[in-house]
Amino acid sequence: MAFDETSARLTIHLSGSAVWHHKPVYAEIVHRARVQGLAGASVFHGIEGYGTHLVIHQDKPSRLRTHGPCVVVVVDVEERLRAFLDTLDDVLCVNGVAVLDRTRVQKPAMPPGEKRPESGAAE
Repeated sequence: MAFDETSARLTIHLSGSAVWHHKPVYAEIVHRARVQGLAGASVFHGIEGYGTHLVIHQDKPSRLRTHGPCVVVVVDVEERLRAFLDTLDDVLCVNGVAVLDRTRVQKPAMPPGEKRPESGAAE
């Protein structure tokens, strides 16, 4: 396994019900990350959590996607994530807290003669 020492992780905490221009905020963030060609983005919906108002949010699993806490995780190099975060001011003004931290990305070694799939290819 090889480690990429220059990687960083951007974690954005928000409500799954947050909407920006009639679209879920988490979906807009993932769309923008893909358009900017960032290495990867994932959305995780939580079961329970609380924010600045100290009110615990929890819901039935069937409603988590639209009402529970949500986290968007984007991974790339730190400089690209900082630039990306600067483009999210309009989306994150709805609500959200962003955390940027350095991390090590572990990539499995490819067998001799094989190549990684091109960006955008099915994995």
